[in-house]
Amino acid sequence: MPSYPYRTTREDVHVPLPDGTRLAARLWRPVGDEPVPVLLEYSGDRLSDRTAAEDARRHPWYAGHGYATLRVDTRGHGNSDGTPGEPGGEQELADGAAAVDWLARRPWSSGRVGLLGAGAAGTTALRLAARVPDTVGAVVTACPEGGHRLGGALLAADLHTRLTALVADAALPPDPRHVGDAWRERWLTRLESLEPPVDTWIAAGETSVPVSVPTLAIAGWGDPSCSFVLRLLAEDPTARALIGPWPHGLPEDALPETLRWWDHWLRGVDTGAAGEPALRSWISTRWTGDEAWPSPDVREIHYGLDGPLRTAGTASDDRYVRVRSPQHTGLNAGAHVQRGRPADQPPDQREEDGRSVCFDSQPLPEPVEVLGAPTVRLRLRLRLSEGGSAALVAVRLCAVGPDGTSELVTRGVLVADGPDAEVELAACARTVPTGHRLRLAFSSVYWPWVWPPADPSGYALDPSRSVLSLPVRHLAADVGAAPITVDPPELPEPLDVHLTEPLTARPEHLTVHDIGRHEWRTELSPATDGTRTHPDGLVRDEHTVTAYRVLTDAPLSAQARTDHTVRLERPDIGWDVTLQTRAQLRCDAGHFLSIVQLRALEAGSVVFSREWQHRVPRKNP
Repeated sequence: MPSYPYRTTREDVHVPLPDGTRLAARLWRPVGDEPVPVLLEYSGDRLSDRTAAEDARRHPWYAGHGYATLRVDTRGHGNSDGTPGEPGGEQELADGAAAVDWLARRPWSSGRVGLLGAGAAGTTALRLAARVPDTVGAVVTACPEGGHRLGGALLAADLHTRLTALVADAALPPDPRHVGDAWRERWLTRLESLEPPVDTWIAAGETSVPVSVPTLAIAGWGDPSCSFVLRLLAEDPTARALIGPWPHGLPEDALPETLRWWDHWLRGVDTGAAGEPALRSWISTRWTGDEAWPSPDVREIHYGLDGPLRTAGTASDDRYVRVRSPQHTGLNAGAHVQRGRPADQPPDQREEDGRSVCFDSQPLPEPVEVLGAPTVRLRLRLRLSEGGSAALVAVRLCAVGPDGTSELVTRGVLVADGPDAEVELAACARTVPTGHRLRLAFSSVYWPWVWPPADPSGYALDPSRSVLSLPVRHLAADVGAAPITVDPPELPEPLDVHLTEPLTARPEHLTVHDIGRHEWRTELSPATDGTRTHPDGLVRDEHTVTAYRVLTDAPLSAQARTDHTVRLERPDIGWDVTLQTRAQLRCDAGHFLSIVQLRALEAGSVVFSREWQHRVPRKNP
């Protein structure tokens, strides 16, 4: 193990809640009696197996630098008592506030608490800080998750996959190695209490999260959280953001910056963290810094769709251009949440461009450095059949090379219900080289990112009253500025978890076109598949397949399904449990139809089986 300023200890503890429930936790802290600040990571992701490998690197490193750091499983998850509640709901936040109070009162605690979280736990950290701002001194949130809608449209990508994972995590039993013979009774109680939050997820709008304490937000370009991170910067002058070339999660490269943040706000040490540029970002090949956000070095450049950008599709007798796309438009979108796999990246967009209406610029006379969220203001004519009241407008911004290669820069969607619309594209950072063309591509479908409109009529747009506003950073903005560096830390050796990959590995991303049926099918298989044997003998075997299908001309044919299996074993004591979950989602003209299935097995025998069906009214389109 690398040498750190402090020697450390690790122990498994329980956090008592006011109602007598105990939350399972793992504590790392410096050796000695001196009170130190405390870091809390509060999540439902099972610290004893699912996050054990990353916990074993990150938390000892923080402890070695003088922090007590606690990883806590939420109520009803892992080895914690109780039954699972709604993720991010009132019970979870109340429990988290009680955990913060308990930590602040420990004899080894200085009373100053920092909150840490990635993904859904990053969102929870922000909400929890707003509940107890007097005790929480700072937050580090990585890739905080928002709602399940994008521009008013319901997400298809990841929604049902996250649902199966959530159900499985809540349904997995406590580990008998940690809780003894009571594991089975507690498991069955958990299973009986489960209720998938389908109605809430489908009905909910886009999430807003309060920022109440100094916050360092970290993300990777391409993650759906980047736009939220930039909004956070614009609203809170104490916030800082670090956005780099990383996949979803908290990157190890960023840990030294988080330590500087903790030291400044929890110890009162002048580390310079609060004086860093508001936004430090990786743009194509280098790190850059912007002292404020919005940045004075970023200005809006406007491209009219009837001037700087042009299309060949304008009819001579009508100034409007019609957009009506086949239902498989969007198959080359790439992963909605990028996990660092090759198949996550969107491929050459020329196929997608062929299914869209495109407006191209002339070759650029100099590089254009895009930083921020482009917007597109449109004048529309909705071409809806009887009963329709809104259309889906999907917009992609691409960089087209001299050889015709079309590289995705960013995209956005909007449910438009009137003639004037503004589509905000996802925040991005990209240098478009000299000689490339900007391409703005419009479609009326973007499957399987969002659900297709029930009405396939599409829309028409008026180029003469439509404009792209591009946030362009001045090419000389960094002249004379101090260089920005992000250096990786020296972490403990990885936990000795042995991975046995499947003998026949499934493709990460497979698309099949059944020409005879006019059907397109996409199957995804995540990198988490395989068998992992932990040092304490626990074996976790996991397999997931996500599938999407749609017929070319039938929007109501769209279907999404995820099959997820998790098996936990302790061969030395004969413990063997399996969870099989499936989530299916489809729609008709007026509703989304969901079926969630769960089977729990012990030693191969079914001990629990249930199916939940939900029929939720759909919002237009």
